[in-house]
Amino acid sequence: MRTRSAFTLVEILIVVIILGVLAAIVVPQFNTATSEARAMATLDQLVKLREAIGVYYVRNNSTYPGIQAGNGTWGQLVQAGGDYLKFPPKNLWVGGAAATVVALANAPDPGFQNAHGWIFDPATGNLWAGSFDGQDQPYPQP
Repeated sequence: MRTRSAFTLVEILIVVIILGVLAAIVVPQFNTATSEARAMATLDQLVKLREAIGVYYVRNNSTYPGIQAGNGTWGQLVQAGGDYLKFPPKNLWVGGAAATVVALANAPDPGFQNAHGWIFDPATGNLWAGSFDGQDQPYPQP
């Protein structure tokens, strides 16, 4: 007489339930990690932009670059073969089509918005990431 070894239906259901519980615990943590990565990438871009503005200011007799309001309008900072930046920076925290949009203002955003990715003050050379506060901390996304 031969005995057959196989999983029973109950054993398979228990394994599926355990996997479902583990997935429910792990998946939200991936969402948080993705959000933190977007915020850190935006901060990295902000640091690079501030450095590029500082170098431009020193090299050009204490004048700031001709940054204008608009989509990717970084003036002399972003040019083909330029010395400062090769590509317009993206604010991944804001995301979408507004990630490369520059707004002109003299203060950071008061809360989360998705209209622009960067804020530049042409009078002082200050630069902020859109949807970040004055201490470079991201506002919570809705």
